[in-house]
Amino acid sequence: MWNSSVTTNCHNMEEATFSQAVNGVPGYPTVNQTLCPFGQLRILTASQGFYTYVTPIVFTVGIIGNILSLMVFMSRNMRKLSASTYLAALSISDTCALVFYVLVDWLRRGLPYLPGQQATTFLEDQGLCQMQTYLSYVSRFVSAWIIATFTVERYIGVCHPLRRKSISGSRSAHKVIVSLIFIACVLMIYKPILTGRYEHSTNYYKVARCSRDPNFPFVSFALDSTFALSITLVPFLLISVLNALIIRRLYLRNKRNLKRYIITEESIIRMEFTVILLVVSFVFITLNLPYFYFWCKRFLHTFNSTVPSRKRAAFLDQSESDLLITRVIFYLNYCVNFFLYSVTGAYFRKEMKLLFCYRRYHQYNGSAFRLSYHSNQSTPQSYV
Repeated sequence: MWNSSVTTNCHNMEEATFSQAVNGVPGYPTVNQTLCPFGQLRILTASQGFYTYVTPIVFTVGIIGNILSLMVFMSRNMRKLSASTYLAALSISDTCALVFYVLVDWLRRGLPYLPGQQATTFLEDQGLCQMQTYLSYVSRFVSAWIIATFTVERYIGVCHPLRRKSISGSRSAHKVIVSLIFIACVLMIYKPILTGRYEHSTNYYKVARCSRDPNFPFVSFALDSTFALSITLVPFLLISVLNALIIRRLYLRNKRNLKRYIITEESIIRMEFTVILLVVSFVFITLNLPYFYFWCKRFLHTFNSTVPSRKRAAFLDQSESDLLITRVIFYLNYCVNFFLYSVTGAYFRKEMKLLFCYRRYHQYNGSAFRLSYHSNQSTPQSYV
């Protein structure tokens, strides 16, 4: 049977490693250093290793995929479509989330566990701390709600086609996206105000970290909880309900008009973007649910004062492992869309091929022209 001090020391293993890296103390925590039960230490080490080594792959793949997606949606043939405007904005917001949230979080949680135990202490500096936190909150909020607003746009287009002209078009999509960014910037302004560089005492050292203001713990906790719900539960419900209505309407329409439905290129493109939306929103919910579940579980557990301290400490250790693994799954939200577009969108694949073939064609013609020009300049004129 574990006592509370043993499990608490096991739970503080991450803070110990961060403190060692910041203060230049060599060596990883061992079983003797943390007094952690071997089984629990093995679980924590495995989850920490999974987070440390998989997150950089997610980040790299996400950056490349989002840049390629942005290039396709901003191509000449697709940039005028309202759906392309939403998905191009989603690629930009996902890239910002990867840089300001995923990368920074990995530099704090993952980098100290690599050999050498490097620590990016500059991230804890006043000013940079607030700016990075603010941008990470804004980008995550925008990413979640672009999917939600795109779902609303597709719902109106499918279920209320007579109103489609009033809300469709790239100009209308631009207005919606700009309004969404403005709302995010205003709502998230609380975060840099309640965030700063503060000292924290651990079982090992006293370290300065970028964290919430200790003078306003309840306000920060309440606002952060509201933010978490605003990018998870609320979009979940909205997207799930609207997707169900879209699928129902498409099923009924195909059933009634199967024989007399006129197929045009415009209707094919519209249907393809609807399928892309359904897949993207379904994957969004699927990848968010595990992290949201364990986050809620830990959130509710903190308010249960009847739980003995021994069980509370053991639960915190287990939840730390669960959150590390599901956090990586949550990160996939920001890197998986390119593959979803490629699998579900024939028009997307066609435009991507045209984009690269067009570039290769011009590169080839340009190099051929330069080669011909230089050869003519360097070759003496014939006297014959």
